[in-house]
Amino acid sequence: MMPAISFAQDAVRVTAKPISQFKPRSDQVKFGPLEFIGGIEFSSNDSRVQSLSSIRFRPDGAHFVSVLDTGEWLTGQIVRDASGKLSGLSDVAVSPILMRDGRAGSKSASDAEGLALRDGEAFVSFEQRHRIEAYPDPGFETSKPLRNVNFLIPLHELRRNAGIETLVASPAAGPLQGGLVAIAESSRDAVGNLLAAIVDGPLKGEFTVVRHDPYDATDGAFLPDGDLLLLERRFSFVGGMGMKIRRIKGADIRPGAVVDGEVLIDVGADHAIDNMEGIDVVAGPDGSPHLIVVSDDNGLFLQRNLMLEFKLSQ
Repeated sequence: MMPAISFAQDAVRVTAKPISQFKPRSDQVKFGPLEFIGGIEFSSNDSRVQSLSSIRFRPDGAHFVSVLDTGEWLTGQIVRDASGKLSGLSDVAVSPILMRDGRAGSKSASDAEGLALRDGEAFVSFEQRHRIEAYPDPGFETSKPLRNVNFLIPLHELRRNAGIETLVASPAAGPLQGGLVAIAESSRDAVGNLLAAIVDGPLKGEFTVVRHDPYDATDGAFLPDGDLLLLERRFSFVGGMGMKIRRIKGADIRPGAVVDGEVLIDVGADHAIDNMEGIDVVAGPDGSPHLIVVSDDNGLFLQRNLMLEFKLSQ
């Protein structure tokens, strides 16, 4: 039997240093329709601050909730300098994601990958033991799941370590009318498309996403108009590391559809990236969409926790 855990959220200290150039030794700020605003590399003497899998911002665009694939919640607030650029994180706290028995789980049981916030609930997708569970929001830090959510994709089709990485709530006024969308990291159908589903809502049903080899899907975020931004990552010893973001029209996402979209950015390790796994959209000072992207350092010394911000020109 696993020991009981403390229900208290633990405050941790995080230090950060700015990233002023997305392309090192270059003053380039425009990358297609994206403009690099700034970023930070952050770290902590608390070893639990690692492995960010997904991030969701509160309506104020500053406070955030994140899940870690080590089975933790991480919450906090971004800090900006006088010019409005990211400069650090404050009020950071870490707590275990509780399982159905009210205890912390093993790595295989609590491998959290996706996160969606909607209507007073925090939905978390787990891989290895594939499932989506709903937690109360507020209160997720000290609560076991309220219920299990049917994610529609046949369980036997999901690879053990390539399950539902993208879990995101669509805008209530958008084409999907608030439905949750789930997309597998690299579990595919017979022709190689990524398995996906509109988990609930009036358009509930399965669909697929064209996979751009060698990229895998790691997270997504909806724009206010209902289009989906899909974050993708590649890594190989031959091809190195890469980050791509696609814009998929919300009106194209329907049961039975095979969707693809415009590539907004596709960059490699010669840019300030790492293992990019989380993305969300916040409103900029002028109301334009700003993308905030975070990395999963896998708890490894040679990798980095990054938070990058881009303005999207629509």
